[in-house]
Amino acid sequence: MTVTESGAVAVPLTGWSGSAEYFTFREYDTYRPEAVVDVLLGKVAGVMFRGMVDPETRKELARRFWASTHRKKRGTEAPGYYLGTYHYHKTTETYLEESEQIAPALDEVLDVPGDPTAVFYGGLAEVLAPQGIEVRRARHGDRQACRGLLRSWHGQGEYALAPHEDLAQCTEPQQADFEIQKVAGRHVAALNICLENGDGGRLAYWNIQPDELSKRRLGLHYTGSPYPLESLAGTELTWIDVNPGDVYVFNGAHVHAVEPNTDPDLRRTTLAGILGFTDDSTVVSWT
Repeated sequence: MTVTESGAVAVPLTGWSGSAEYFTFREYDTYRPEAVVDVLLGKVAGVMFRGMVDPETRKELARRFWASTHRKKRGTEAPGYYLGTYHYHKTTETYLEESEQIAPALDEVLDVPGDPTAVFYGGLAEVLAPQGIEVRRARHGDRQACRGLLRSWHGQGEYALAPHEDLAQCTEPQQADFEIQKVAGRHVAALNICLENGDGGRLAYWNIQPDELSKRRLGLHYTGSPYPLESLAGTELTWIDVNPGDVYVFNGAHVHAVEPNTDPDLRRTTLAGILGFTDDSTVVSWT
């Protein structure tokens, strides 16, 4: 039994937890897109490609991100800076309109030799093409999703980014007409490309995918954030070290969080996206 600071008894999360064989991050020293497919199919929790992005590329991307006049600040729920747009808690129309508006600024920043998003999605498309599977950005009508999201967390609580999961937001009623909702019945994968990181900044990853009962009890059934730490007490937790240049992909339906850097002046900056199968022949990405 866990008791909160107010004296109330905390109810543990219920949901699905994977076996020891599943609940691991497989590590590689080169990009192996076929390993990403294993995450998309729910065969393994996550994969890590160490040092996939060369130092010159990641440093230039980070420099352009911080220099961009289009960079925005996010509020208290997930304090940080970002360039791109989030689909989170928006209508389909609003998200796609924002994606269209920010595209020129984002294209300018990502226009570097060895753009890691092009390498990542291009490699994935190449390994899936022989199976007749298309990899593309999510779309609705003649509009398509944002190609990537540059972001830097600066929260200095117990976590720079509070415990959350990425599946609930994919059931947002305001996006009922958006094809990303088809991914909710499969496996939602989170892509993170680390450009900068200081001391700390690890990924905290819990072995639980909360069920609908837990989400509704906590009022998180359309947001997936934040999960109270008391509700995670006793749940298996693994810490993933993240270094500049690393690229990692994991099942975003698990509760996860970002550890703050020990020095608040150090930045943890990533280039991110979300992806998943909408059907047996299509993988879409969005932000």
